[in-house]
Amino acid sequence: MAGLLTPAAAADALADALLAGLDPEAEPPRSALAVPGGELLLMPAASGAYAGVKVAGVAPGNRALGLPRITGSYLLLDGPTLRPLALFDGAALTALRTPAVSALALRHLAPAGRPVRLVLFGSGPQAHGHLEAAAAVRELSEAVVVARNPAGAQGLVAHARALGVPARSGSPQDVAGADLVICCTTAREPLFDGRLADPGAVVVAVGSHEPDARETDTALVRRAAVYVESRAAALREAGDLLVPEAEGAVGPGHISGTLADLVTGRMPVGGTPSCPQLFKSVGMAWEDLAVAVAMYLAAGENSET
Repeated sequence: MAGLLTPAAAADALADALLAGLDPEAEPPRSALAVPGGELLLMPAASGAYAGVKVAGVAPGNRALGLPRITGSYLLLDGPTLRPLALFDGAALTALRTPAVSALALRHLAPAGRPVRLVLFGSGPQAHGHLEAAAAVRELSEAVVVARNPAGAQGLVAHARALGVPARSGSPQDVAGADLVICCTTAREPLFDGRLADPGAVVVAVGSHEPDARETDTALVRRAAVYVESRAAALREAGDLLVPEAEGAVGPGHISGTLADLVTGRMPVGGTPSCPQLFKSVGMAWEDLAVAVAMYLAAGENSET
């Protein structure tokens, strides 16, 4: 599976699905089941000639055992017959799909025409994937890594430098002056003071899909123009938005637009925004399907050469 698809190609696959008319608002919600080891997630989707389902496990205790926190498999099916076509590693698919979703949002929201300064929270697989995805869509003048694990932070700094991006470890205070802030952690409480984010800065938060967990604070959400993959999904699962709403700081109408609005041009973003732009992603089954189909087709093309 490794190397079948770049983050940019995966983002293209997502854009193609939206441009073809897929409506994320109509997608079924993810099913979640609490189990002794953590949580089991079931994410089915069908579109056009294909269907698929991801079964994922989220096991917080795995980190202490030296095992991945997210496990699982993705079964891709022929749409008309539901005949199995391929089985993918679910964790690897998620590690590609999530940065691709962010990259697609950044194509429309991040400043263009000049190098941008990135502050990246986290040092795990998603942080590595988001560094590569951000570098694929924008020239990075600097990457500042903020992580609880010093060794992990240094590893990601080294990876950034290997990509040709100047990089260093930093602190939440580095959000001040950043053009782009990406949060991909397991945090359940805000990672930084939202008042630090500059007007026009873009903040991407992908680390949680639970109503009571968040990486960004109420101050940021109150100030920001908010974009999501789907209003329905965000208002079910995005604690970054639901906690401020429960506090009475914002209402459901605070969401400015969706990824589909950006991709289809229903809500073009131009010029320099007067407030921060927040893209909150929870991860959706249609995204897994679009990327899995693209990988399946890429594997077929590679086998013919």
